[in-house]
Amino acid sequence: MSRSIVPEPISRQPWQMLIPLCGLVLLGGAVLYSAAGGHLQPYALSHVVRFCVFLAMAIGISRTNRSLFRLAAYPVYGAVLILLVLVEAIGAVGGGSQRWLNLGFMSLQPSELMKPAIVLVLARFYETLPHAMTASWRGLVPAGMLIGMPALLVMLQPDLGTALAICFGGAVTMFLAGLPLWWFVAVGGAGAVIAPIAFFTLLHDYQRNRVLTFLDPESDPLGTGYHITQSKIAIGSGGLFGKGFGNGSQSHLQYLPEPHTDFVFATMAEEWGMMGGLFVLFVFAVVLTWGMGVARRAPDRFSSLLAAGMCLTMFFYVAINLMMVMGLAPVVGIPLPFMSHGGTSMLTNMLCLGIIMAVNRWNQTRGSLG
Repeated sequence: MSRSIVPEPISRQPWQMLIPLCGLVLLGGAVLYSAAGGHLQPYALSHVVRFCVFLAMAIGISRTNRSLFRLAAYPVYGAVLILLVLVEAIGAVGGGSQRWLNLGFMSLQPSELMKPAIVLVLARFYETLPHAMTASWRGLVPAGMLIGMPALLVMLQPDLGTALAICFGGAVTMFLAGLPLWWFVAVGGAGAVIAPIAFFTLLHDYQRNRVLTFLDPESDPLGTGYHITQSKIAIGSGGLFGKGFGNGSQSHLQYLPEPHTDFVFATMAEEWGMMGGLFVLFVFAVVLTWGMGVARRAPDRFSSLLAAGMCLTMFFYVAINLMMVMGLAPVVGIPLPFMSHGGTSMLTNMLCLGIIMAVNRWNQTRGSLG
């Protein structure tokens, strides 16, 4: 029987997902190159290098034994929770928020790391919980506490967008674990009642302004509505095929705020048009569809919850960012995966991807691991 000349560790990688993803990262690098005025620094080169480094990390994670993930779930969650406490004690302040730990060689945002950590710990929790107890208070209260502690610490920073992302990842994992649907409907109803009270009592002024701006951005186009107004102008002016690479007037003339991070999709759409936007959506559809397929084929409850939770965490990033730049959601400062410049964001998404790749490998080996 003939053997492939391609080494097994390479041939078994999910190239049907990785090749489109690499194309997306290269497009992101081109957009960041343009946003920097035609220079590789400070955005494009570091973006591509980080992806390559974190891709190697993801492949390393994919080789990890299932039992090690089970063993590490609670320690990893506890370690990230301690980092969140340290942010409150000694964290660096930037943009009016205290979100980062200065490690010397990089600034780490622990709240980003909690997004995959919360999925990991809940997958482990529900694996050890008997199915009969899932729909009881034993399946709700401990999980709610695991979600509530980091979400509260993140809201104190303040960072409402990341807190919502943590809650989303946790809630999705709880739903997939089998908690009754009416519980989520009841929580949603309670949230609808509490939301107006929280709006006037708990939110900071800038957070209230974001919501009001979302409802009527044209009321203050040069003030609070400036970000979203310029973003929609950039996207709309791109037309079908865009203005051409390096010809985006909104970003180059500095009308578009944060063209390399939160509003990178608007920067791309102005230069690459609707066709560029469709390519971005296509790649995300490929990655997310592959991830959910991995979850469906998973051999056990832990693996299935882990893969699905990580996949839907990435979906939250994508959905909220795209809705934000198009005026369909308030501006909450969530970057676009694999395109926005930012080390911690890239690290988080590659952690999620690496963990899904690990589950994919468990699927291939079926009972030989763990």
